[in-house]
Order: sequence, then structure tokens, then C-alpha cells
Amino acid sequence: MKNVFNGALIAGAVLISVVAPSSAENLGEVHIYKSEYCGCCTDWADALAEKGYSISVTNTEELTPIKKQAGVSQDLMSCHTATLAGYVLEGHVPLAAIDKLLKEKPQITGLSVPGMPVGSLGMGEPDATTRYTVYAYGGDLDKPIPFFEVGN
Repeated sequence: MKNVFNGALIAGAVLISVVAPSSAENLGEVHIYKSEYCGCCTDWADALAEKGYSISVTNTEELTPIKKQAGVSQDLMSCHTATLAGYVLEGHVPLAAIDKLLKEKPQITGLSVPGMPVGSLGMGEPDATTRYTVYAYGGDLDKPIPFFEVGN
């Protein structure tokens, strides 16, 4: 069974709603926890909104407790944590990996792009050298495993 992250337990955060551009299809509700000052997180959120996701944001400087509650281990951490359809999205997860996640519906906690790879969604334009791995973690998995490869 999926480990569902319950953001309602996080106290003291400010909720800011961002309205997605008008779209014939709402692909789902994404809630993002990030620093107010993180531009790459905002760029990632904007890309999801442009794709058709409804976005809400909690700006907070207290991200570590949120990540721990979401089951994100130190080696999987990035600059923001999001939830979508009962899954956790840690870091700059690309749209194609999110599409695959929602299509396959694996029994995992979520996906992570550890660190902040250059060329990942929200981290500048990818080029011929852009390569990184999206990991699946939690749920039925004993340890994180590759879920999606970018540039390989």
C-alpha cells in the first residue's frame, strides 16, 4: 500500500495558492513545500502548472521535518518536496517521470531527484551532457531504485 504523506500535520507554514493556466484538463493537485527564496523551485512549479496541474505552495524554511515525515532519506533530499495523488515528489522530478508514475501507479512512497542536477526541470536548459536518475523509494521497496533515466 502507498505510504501517503499527510501535509496537514505540518504546523506554522503559510499556504499560498497558485492558479494554473486555464486548461481543458486538470491533471491533478500538486502541493509544494519550498523556501520562499528558491527560484528553481518556483520554475519547477511553473512548469507543472503550464502542463495542467493545479498548484498550491507552502513557503517555509523548515523543510527537514517535512522531508522526514514524507520518508525522504538524507541521500534523496533536494530543495523542495511536493505531493501529488498520494505520492511524494522530491526535487526536480521531470514531467515524463511524473506521467509514468501516474500511469503505472506503483506501490511506492514517491520519486526523488537527489540534489539539484543542472539541466533538470527548473534548473536551466538541458543539453547533450544532461544526465540524471529519478529514484523510486518507500512502499514495497527495501531501498531506492532507478525509476526513470534522463539523458541515458
